[in-house]
Amino acid sequence: MNWGGDMALLQCSFKSEVLEMEQPLHVILPQIKMLEEERREQIKKNGFPVLYLLHGLSDDNTVWTRMTSIERYALQHGIAVVMPNVNRSFYADMKYGLKYYTYVSEEIPYIASTYFPISGRREDSFIAGLSMGGYGAFMIALRNPEKFCAAASLSGALDLTSTLFSHGNDLFNSLVKPVFGSKEEYLPTDYNLLSLIEKLTKQNIELPRLFQCCGTEDFLYEANQKFKAAAEKYGLDLTYEEGPGSHEWGYWDRNIQRVLEWMLKDR
Repeated sequence: MNWGGDMALLQCSFKSEVLEMEQPLHVILPQIKMLEEERREQIKKNGFPVLYLLHGLSDDNTVWTRMTSIERYALQHGIAVVMPNVNRSFYADMKYGLKYYTYVSEEIPYIASTYFPISGRREDSFIAGLSMGGYGAFMIALRNPEKFCAAASLSGALDLTSTLFSHGNDLFNSLVKPVFGSKEEYLPTDYNLLSLIEKLTKQNIELPRLFQCCGTEDFLYEANQKFKAAAEKYGLDLTYEEGPGSHEWGYWDRNIQRVLEWMLKDR
């Protein structure tokens, strides 16, 4: 797709019904020129294709626009980008906290499609994220295959048993327990990606295409290898790429370009 136009960056806040509090939202939208009547009518009919772009554990909804050139990359493809904020929730309906999974998987797409000219069709809806957001993107897409046609994880925390539950009591009590409870409570749930994909592949449903990348020097590299092995075992439609890189913005800025190319290759 050769868009060749301009983009608008919108920063807004709204009252979330799910979280029962004001929430920030960053949105990048292609800008249609006044003379482009045909394109304007097409967008009125279907809306823009949309990428829901998720942040990591130590970030917020502004970080992708501050640390990468996502606005410029989105311009090349004519795609809207929606960036919500979830704090350190791992995109879960927390065991002792707020319902961020419901917020991102249900309310954010509803808000985006009612506030902005954004498509709600599965074939136009994509989700991606880095680190904690990579986990969130795969978890949300796999649990909602009727909503998302493709998902991407960049350096994702894809095996939480080896990254979160293996650390000491301080991290567990402050971060993990409020979100998931104990390891025994977490393992059989749909928040456990390795058991989730095993369960899903036994059902006769169309799952999203998946793109996974991780740097070979990243501390989450082994966790990514575990997910890759499970995805291949159960026959998921997974594109996997790796190469030199660590857990840092240079790697993610380069690879979000690759993600967009992969997601939109047939459009």
